[in-house]
Amino acid sequence: MTAPFGVLLMTYGSPSSLDDVPNYLARIRGGRPAEEDLVAEFTRRYAVIGGSPLIPITQAQARALEADLGGGFRVRAGMRFSEPSIGATLAELAGEGCREVVGIVLSPQWSPLIMGGYGRAVESARVAMGPAAPDVRMARDWHRQPAFVEALALRVREGLAGLEAGGEPDRAGGVPVLFTAHSLPRRVADEEPAYLEQLRWTAEAIAAAAGLANERWQFCWQSAGHEPGEWMKPDFADLMPGLAEAGHRSVLVAPVQFLADHLEILYDVEIGAREQAEVVGLAFHRIRSLNDDPRLVAALAQVVRETASSARPSAGAAPA
Repeated sequence: MTAPFGVLLMTYGSPSSLDDVPNYLARIRGGRPAEEDLVAEFTRRYAVIGGSPLIPITQAQARALEADLGGGFRVRAGMRFSEPSIGATLAELAGEGCREVVGIVLSPQWSPLIMGGYGRAVESARVAMGPAAPDVRMARDWHRQPAFVEALALRVREGLAGLEAGGEPDRAGGVPVLFTAHSLPRRVADEEPAYLEQLRWTAEAIAAAAGLANERWQFCWQSAGHEPGEWMKPDFADLMPGLAEAGHRSVLVAPVQFLADHLEILYDVEIGAREQAEVVGLAFHRIRSLNDDPRLVAALAQVVRETASSARPSAGAAPA
């Protein structure tokens, strides 16, 4: 009997409860406890959204992907900073007979500096497992997958069509669209020009597929962190006043990097961006997150097939 092929979907994770927020933030910070005011603020945010649904959504993505790939595959979800951990999930795949595994970080754009921790977590797990460890091939960027681009373009068209059907007022030229990505410290961005290009390419491709004129959309940043130093600009908050001054009455926000509902969508966008828009008189709207959308699943399936058939080295090929 042929051994099943494993797929490990990886993302950040989330705290298991409000009481777990301090430990979760410490894990993200490499074991350093977060300041009390930061813990209090994030505890408040998680409470406001009723806790993050990221883990169950990622597990639903894994189930949908396994169904799409067929019986020869086992797909599981592993978290970098919470349970189920990457190590435990990789051991689960090995226990199900998987000798080869494709690892996919659930960010379509790839940065060795930003995403390298996933590869290190995989390699650490393999070392701990010893001879029982499966070979792991890590996928890199997959933002050019046509099904992914079309999935987000469809969400944008759907969002704009809903506004038009609802009689949403706006100036001639239509409701503007803000494509967002998670902000970065400037010092990190300066070391990752290829990553920035991937983000901009994604926004341009989605805009083209959605039929947006160049003047109707902008790329910007969201969710700047609490670390000191300069973060990337413009933030979506920086653009809201200008849109209102230009005569717009509404705005549609479309994240191009986040694939699922979680804190950065349900709080930073749904609550934070909405407040910033309404302060300047803009009616706020956002696209629906992809979550386990069949087009996203189709894109991930293609990533699995391409990575599994590649000649990329395994067993420690995870990037540093």
